[in-house]
Amino acid sequence: MASVAAMISSPASAEPSARAFSYPGYRYFWVTTLCASFAAQIMSVSVGWQVYDITRNPLFLGLVGLAQFLPALLLVLVTGLAADKLPRRRIMQASLAIEVLCAIALLFFASANGHHEVWPIFVVLVTLGVARAFIGPAGASLAPNLVPPVALANAVSMNATAWQLAGIVGPVAGGLLYGISAWVAYGTAGLLAVAALLSISRLTAPVQRPSEQETSVKTLLAGFQYIWTEKVVLGAISLDLFAVLMGGAVALMPVFARDILDTGPWGLGLLRAAPGIGAIGTALLLARFPVRDNAGITLFVFVAGFGLFTLLFGLSTSIWFSVPLLALIGACDMVSVSIRETIMQLWTPDSVRGRVNAVNSVFIGASNELGEFRAGMMAAFIGAQAAVALGGAATIAVAGIWSQVFPGIRKQRSLDRAMVEG
Repeated sequence: MASVAAMISSPASAEPSARAFSYPGYRYFWVTTLCASFAAQIMSVSVGWQVYDITRNPLFLGLVGLAQFLPALLLVLVTGLAADKLPRRRIMQASLAIEVLCAIALLFFASANGHHEVWPIFVVLVTLGVARAFIGPAGASLAPNLVPPVALANAVSMNATAWQLAGIVGPVAGGLLYGISAWVAYGTAGLLAVAALLSISRLTAPVQRPSEQETSVKTLLAGFQYIWTEKVVLGAISLDLFAVLMGGAVALMPVFARDILDTGPWGLGLLRAAPGIGAIGTALLLARFPVRDNAGITLFVFVAGFGLFTLLFGLSTSIWFSVPLLALIGACDMVSVSIRETIMQLWTPDSVRGRVNAVNSVFIGASNELGEFRAGMMAAFIGAQAAVALGGAATIAVAGIWSQVFPGIRKQRSLDRAMVEG
């Protein structure tokens, strides 16, 4: 079988381009990522504000994250195997179609129940969680099929740029649109999900090396086995899990906006956008000037920075101090994401990539959604500011511990070396 690089590079070129946008399939994939991320951000801000407006209880904000994470955890063996055995583009199409229906359902419930019932919202969130449980490993595994290895690091940075662009504009748009009406917010999210569905449908089915193993307990657990034996990958993924699990504060943004910083939906949108502002600027810098030396040490330094700025944000009572701190949190997170994702994708064989990415999706979900649940639970008992500040301190500790437990990461100097060793 011809190599992926040979299939997608220009015949006139002596070597494949290192720029991901040189490949038409990746461009469609990037637009899909951008539109789907915009839709997710708008729905996330809208649901968070709506649920807190109904309940005025931060515990329910934690349950919002838990409702979206549990499907990924419970279906991890199925979603990963599906991404390795079935066309990844088809999985993304089906998942995006479900997200469109969920946006319509949220729009309907917001109007029908007069904003006084939360259980229909949680039913929709669980359904969204199922769709995203499948789209996560399929999408993450599809990107390496669209570009040659030399362009993968650039593709990771550009993917992150799409996420963070949505992270900047999406929360602000979500706050403003929800301020107009829930119909406008959820309707816009639905249209963006439709755009993502149309874009991925334009993508020509890429070369994929499906798993030829018979389905068994061993094949279902292959992703876990690979991660466990590859200690650098294990350390990088688990670092993200525990750092963000401890330091995540997104779920408490409605509390900070309403009760601590004394702003409205516009302030919530600004707070949610601030990490993206820092992250997208950093992603663009990394696309132009990638990490070339001391990658492992850089990873730990920026994870510790993530924790430090989270701690300071928890202590802040001014929106004009809080927003720059959140931007710095986003910048630190972007550096660690770029290093971790590049290592994982370059070191993972395509035949098991779906299962590895399914496990990674659960780790990411645990660090985000379970992190939100942890923050909501702590805030219900000790207050939002103390919950965030203590979480930031714990993240700093995680960075220090992991640098000692996983010396292979600390000693990793160049990400290019991962391409050779993988």
